[in-house]
Amino acid sequence: MRRSYRTYWMAGCVGMTIVFLLRFALLGQRTTASFDDEIKAHLDSMFEEGKRTFRFDTFGDEAFWGDALKLHRAIVGQKLGGTGPGLSPKKALELGLKVDAEALPADLVAKMKTGQVDLDDSVTTVALLKLNAVVGVTAFPDDKGGVRSIGIQCALCHSTVDDSFAPGIGRRLDGWANRDLNVGAIVSLAPALSAVTKVLGVDEVTVKKVLAGWGPGKFDAELFLDGKGFRPDGKTAATLLPPAFGLAGVNLHTFTGFGSVPYWNAFVANLEMHGQGTFIDSRLNDSSRFPVAARAHSGNTRATPDMITSKLAALHFYQLAIPAPSPTQNQLTSIEGRQKPSAENAQRGEAVFNGKGKCSSCHVPPLFTEPGWNMHAASEIGIDDFQANRSPDKKYRTTPLKGLWTHQKGGFYHDGRFSTLREVIDHYDKHLRLSLSEAEKNDLAEYLLSL
Repeated sequence: MRRSYRTYWMAGCVGMTIVFLLRFALLGQRTTASFDDEIKAHLDSMFEEGKRTFRFDTFGDEAFWGDALKLHRAIVGQKLGGTGPGLSPKKALELGLKVDAEALPADLVAKMKTGQVDLDDSVTTVALLKLNAVVGVTAFPDDKGGVRSIGIQCALCHSTVDDSFAPGIGRRLDGWANRDLNVGAIVSLAPALSAVTKVLGVDEVTVKKVLAGWGPGKFDAELFLDGKGFRPDGKTAATLLPPAFGLAGVNLHTFTGFGSVPYWNAFVANLEMHGQGTFIDSRLNDSSRFPVAARAHSGNTRATPDMITSKLAALHFYQLAIPAPSPTQNQLTSIEGRQKPSAENAQRGEAVFNGKGKCSSCHVPPLFTEPGWNMHAASEIGIDDFQANRSPDKKYRTTPLKGLWTHQKGGFYHDGRFSTLREVIDHYDKHLRLSLSEAEKNDLAEYLLSL
């Protein structure tokens, strides 16, 4: 009996130990699952918040575009209390502004399809603005049915539409560079440019000359830093609008680096969009290199209330979630006059990319830029250093290549100096003395466009 009791007692202890361990293990699983759920909820929340910020947040920049420049007055026109003829939808589309078809009510869509909407009247433009249908632009209505101010968002330059309804009207394509957008011409519409002339220290005629030189798809982010409106050769100092997709894993954003993606978001929101926030970069205090920025104390920008900083994390999160778009067969067929894309050519081009062409030494797959410090001197890539010298590090970034096929409009490189991808390949073939054959060049182009 004593042995049996001892046996039962030991078995009970073992059983209790097992139960305790199981409960501990299950508790650990529940804890892990709970934190996984928290991560998932955080992911969803950050994504939605970032998308809203990217598409609709002005960061308070209406104080600049509306209150100071009074751009809204030129858009609404004299008929609605503004100035001049106003900006009609037809003219707005010609300037590269885009319309989000999914923001249009069904009755308006029906009327547009049957030609019952006047696209030559600025009243229609104002109606579209009030619907939040103009991509990247927000109107602030007054209590009289008009517009008291206007602001812009990230999406103005870094989104377009798929033209599914009509040219310039369709579903949003966030992250795509709007290579149709004529920023300079739009800013020139503003009735009061004194806020710009004061910062740059030049007259209005000079400002409008600089803006007129930009053309579609270009913008000069450094103008408010160094005041250089033109290159030494007389061409515009503006660069192509870069895409905001395919940035996950990429170290530096924009053609000349400057800083990371969140750095550039803060830079643009504060210094280019003229939002109300905080931006700190002591490099801009160098008056010999950045006289305009140093004079304006741009390297230590602080506004109260700060309407930008709290939104940078979610904005960064959303941008990193935007993948580089892959081309369809029809889209590839329409590029550079080719009749039919060839998978075999692309496969041979990949071999050239990783071998004789030496492309992968810098454009490391699958990021197609260097993991780490992805900057190069102008002499390494065989071009002038004008734009590089406008940045703190005086170098050019190795551009990620995914989605390269979307760059057809406006050209290649930071300033569009090469109109076709073949010209880029010819340039490197000569500069690096690769001795590529015509067939190898064609195959390489096919591969690059397939990314």
